[in-house]
Amino acid sequence: MILLWGLAGDRPIASVRKELACMERTAVLIDQRAVLEMSIELSVERRIACVVQWGGLRLDLERVAAAYVRPYDPLGVPDIAKAGPLSAEGRHAIALYEALRLWGEMTSALVVNRMSAMASNGSKPYQLELIRAAGFAVPETLVTTDPEAAAEFCDRLGTVVYKSVSGVRSIVSRLTQKKRAQLDAVAVCPTQFQEYVRGIDYRVHVVGDDVYACELVSEADDYRYSERQGAAVIRRQTVLPMECEHRCRALAASLDLPVAGIDLRRAPAGEWFCFEVNPSPAFSWFDAPDCRIAKGIAALLARARHSKWK
Repeated sequence: MILLWGLAGDRPIASVRKELACMERTAVLIDQRAVLEMSIELSVERRIACVVQWGGLRLDLERVAAAYVRPYDPLGVPDIAKAGPLSAEGRHAIALYEALRLWGEMTSALVVNRMSAMASNGSKPYQLELIRAAGFAVPETLVTTDPEAAAEFCDRLGTVVYKSVSGVRSIVSRLTQKKRAQLDAVAVCPTQFQEYVRGIDYRVHVVGDDVYACELVSEADDYRYSERQGAAVIRRQTVLPMECEHRCRALAASLDLPVAGIDLRRAPAGEWFCFEVNPSPAFSWFDAPDCRIAKGIAALLARARHSKWK
């Protein structure tokens, strides 16, 4: 059996679920919107046992061979958000979330991806060191709350970008003169500054041993928000040089991520820079129109064989 955990309306979950159905593989979705209808029994003794029940269904997770997990913040589910985090509903949602998270850490089933493996994305500077160790070039970086240090870094490099230090998504932007006048604000918010690397962006999805690369050409600082800058994005599927492809596989494996979204930029001189690794990539926009990534994830889950608990 294959387990899906997240929201039915989440596009990656929905596309993988669709591909599994086309393969005639049994997949059960634990939909977070139904959390108040669910109960869970978790025991950890000589082995871990976990049973989830809702709507007349009793799901024994010992039968699961593979799981694709993209859960959202349990307190963000509409019914839970309305009730509040300290309500009985909020405590129930958190307890169920934590039980499933624990199961995902301890099961011998294939989990795409374990939350412990996703943790490297919680600190961009830490993850950048792991990327460097994997052999990719990384931009010169400063994380600081010192406005003077930030100003000196900008003076030395000329053109820099700034972004979030944590795993929370932020818009990557070049530091303009207007923004530079606001550098005093970093005193109350640790900020990551990086040298601006000219070149062409690539989003690479590693799925097991398969590598899917998408080339993105745009004048925007951050192609994800190109419309805000009035810039277009040219998107096309491509194939990476063999050495770069191998390095992407090795990087994902070193982070213990069966599925990873890797952000690269090829500089004019041909050097490949890596900015970060997304451990739970929302791949749908890159996957149109042939759903190669969704099919690859479905195939990865389908290949997993049931094994006994650790």
